[in-house]
Amino acid sequence: MPAQHLLILLVKLAVAASLASILTRSTGFQRMLLREERTLTQRVKMALVCALIYGAGVAVRVANPGAYQAVDLGMEGSLVMGMLGGYVTGLLSGVFIAIPALFESRPLTMLLFAAAGVMGGLLRDLAPDKEFIWKFTPFPDLAIVRLLRRGDLRLAGFSIACVGVIMLAEVLRSTLASSFPDHGVFALQQSWTDAGPWVLAAVYATTLFAVALPIKVWNSNRNEKKLEQQQLRLNEARLAALSSQINPHFLFNTLNSVASLIRLDPDQARQVVYKLSKILRRLLRQQDNLISLGEELGFIEDYLSIEMVRFGDKLRFVKDVDPDTLDLLVPSMLLQPLVENSIRHGLASKVDGGTIRVRSRRHGSQLQIVVEDDGVGIPESRLARMFEQGGIGVNNVNERLKVLYGDSYRMWIDSRPGEGTSTGIEIPEQVSGTVVGVESLVGSG
Repeated sequence: MPAQHLLILLVKLAVAASLASILTRSTGFQRMLLREERTLTQRVKMALVCALIYGAGVAVRVANPGAYQAVDLGMEGSLVMGMLGGYVTGLLSGVFIAIPALFESRPLTMLLFAAAGVMGGLLRDLAPDKEFIWKFTPFPDLAIVRLLRRGDLRLAGFSIACVGVIMLAEVLRSTLASSFPDHGVFALQQSWTDAGPWVLAAVYATTLFAVALPIKVWNSNRNEKKLEQQQLRLNEARLAALSSQINPHFLFNTLNSVASLIRLDPDQARQVVYKLSKILRRLLRQQDNLISLGEELGFIEDYLSIEMVRFGDKLRFVKDVDPDTLDLLVPSMLLQPLVENSIRHGLASKVDGGTIRVRSRRHGSQLQIVVEDDGVGIPESRLARMFEQGGIGVNNVNERLKVLYGDSYRMWIDSRPGEGTSTGIEIPEQVSGTVVGVESLVGSG
């Protein structure tokens, strides 16, 4: 009955979408889709992976010929692999997918599937732009409208060519099925004696959409991955911009200190220049966004040694660091802007100077770092706007943490006028020695 035939065709489309979704869950297959140019080994791997999925459908149909006919998408899968991977991938996919059909004594199946794979490769070669494969529409009328409205001859023409080749493949299958009914190829409609012209039209439309559906499903996933990569590159560029903002700011302030010391104490000025050169060499060697807390504290000690030349005994530095935290990773140049803020805004105006204390500890799965000073403090009216108007130091640190950790970090500032200021940071634990980059941290956020 036509209604039952149409139901089987709908099941076939559902199976096409399901098989595409199953392949999308494979990380390796996702990487294959993101490549437009592949080595021979990569093409063979792509063919094997897809043959395993589509060939399983052929095997199920062979094992249960009366119950699961709609799961056989061998020809459609061969076409898709040819379109996405080229001649080699399409040909090999067709050969591998057809293997279960040989147990049913249908030797022409392998020839048909291999031919379909080569036809898909031909479409790939015909594409003016490889992106057109992902953009082709299974609706020929839409392609014609696109051509008339936008003058988009290349994409519209390619879409029409795709529809024509897919229809030709179904004609070949139907012809072989009717010419060799016993040992030819399998076609759904070959046993539908009551199928009218509308049902046959539905068969051809189903073949067309069974090819288009996987491409559309995979293209959606492919676009998501591309957006993630673009966001990653944007975050990396943003981090580089923020880091480049810190270094000139730090250098400018240090050179101002040298300029003032040259007049007052040339010997001390020479010491500061020597220590500055040591710091700059360290910065030039540092290429990673993340370093161990121990390395960051070593940098802070070098930086404070310059400030102590200027302030003398009025500036004191105390470390209260849990040894278990020294190997944990932190963003490079994380603490220097905070320490510099404590000196410039907290201690510089105090006659007797003061102490900067850096504390670190583990707090659950978080690393907690606090920079404290006993300086003049921050008025409550200004404290509420510190993250918006806190200067390069606070804003920069907060922005870098936001890029690296998303919602997985916390930063706060507590201050009491006349008593001092405390700036705290909590970030996820990352152990030094493990391979950790911007991508993994951004992904976790």
